[in-house]
Amino acid sequence: MLKTEVMQLKKFFLALRQSSTYLLAIVLGAILAVGAYPVLPSQAGSVPTTLAQRSSIPNMANPSSFVTAAVDRVGPAVVRIDTERTITRRIDPLFEDPAFRRFFGNDAFSQLPQERHLRGQGSGFIIDRSGIILTNAHVVDQADKVTVLLKDGRTFQGQVQGADEVTDLAVVKIDGKDLPTAPLGDSNQVKVGDWAIAVGNPLGLDNTVTLGIVSTLQRSSAQVGIPDKRLDFIQTDAAINPGNSGGPLLNSQGDVIGINTAIRPDAMGIGFAIPVNQAKGISSQLARGEKIQHPYLGIRMITLTPQLAAENNQDPNSPFMVPEVNGVLVAQVLPNTPAAASGMRRGDVVMEINGQAVTTADQLQRIVENSGVNQSLQVKVQRDRQTSTISVRTGELPGATS
Repeated sequence: MLKTEVMQLKKFFLALRQSSTYLLAIVLGAILAVGAYPVLPSQAGSVPTTLAQRSSIPNMANPSSFVTAAVDRVGPAVVRIDTERTITRRIDPLFEDPAFRRFFGNDAFSQLPQERHLRGQGSGFIIDRSGIILTNAHVVDQADKVTVLLKDGRTFQGQVQGADEVTDLAVVKIDGKDLPTAPLGDSNQVKVGDWAIAVGNPLGLDNTVTLGIVSTLQRSSAQVGIPDKRLDFIQTDAAINPGNSGGPLLNSQGDVIGINTAIRPDAMGIGFAIPVNQAKGISSQLARGEKIQHPYLGIRMITLTPQLAAENNQDPNSPFMVPEVNGVLVAQVLPNTPAAASGMRRGDVVMEINGQAVTTADQLQRIVENSGVNQSLQVKVQRDRQTSTISVRTGELPGATS
């Protein structure tokens, strides 16, 4: 009887050990399954399983690599531009009066400095291997001496070939050969939210790179606070500081999409760049020293809405009543201008130009700028309660430089 009980106990422990082995295998299998889950395809098939699929995923372990590649591509073509300008001071005729000289002595005013040297700094980038450099007009404005410093340490004397104040663009030439160049992109393809990389020499700190995005497009120069320009800027939050002016704004591929030009001193993290397509159209003319023609009408204008018109008409001190419509109010007609010669008047509201509806001053400005000089425009205006069409022939904006 005892022998039989012993055999039963052996069978029990053997079965128990086998069950434990199976249980351990199940647990280990579950652990391995959980650990392997992230690399297995989901039911939706969204996780790549082939080598080709996995290679298309961005390397998030090094997200800045596209910036490095873009700067490596363009950086050697970005230059620093140092300028010098000599200002001659005129001595007040009062100091030449013999009575003053007898009182103070003949040599009292001979020590006054009659010349003063002003120095400036900006950026630019090479667009032709022979040494054609694109920059801002205000960087080289009235400069007597222009010195160009390349990233590799070479220094050249630059010659301003041409400048256009209206678009704030200029071309500088240096005597070089096989110089590095910056590839020009297409600013018409830029979208809000695209990466924006600013390269330049801000605050005297050479070869500085900042990263941001394109905040908005077609920000008019009037909105930026520089109404004497005719530009629709690319707005970016990439840091642009004094000294960045004239440097390139790049996309994620390293193509130039803009020329950094303006900052708002009263705003944080907002910069502006001239679309590169604007520069493409006139850079060759500037390189040849040609004057850039800009058409104009000769009016001061304000965007009009029914609400603004109603407020004006309710003001007892208003100089005139205006129609309560959407359009562009002519606030002033400048004398001896195409608008004055055509019979346009203060208080007219422009509704259409050549059959195209006009609702903002910026829109009217773009239409005129794109029309060309000496072109006839059919301008539909509302005057009081009457609507009429006035023919205006555009003139050349005076004061443009070359």
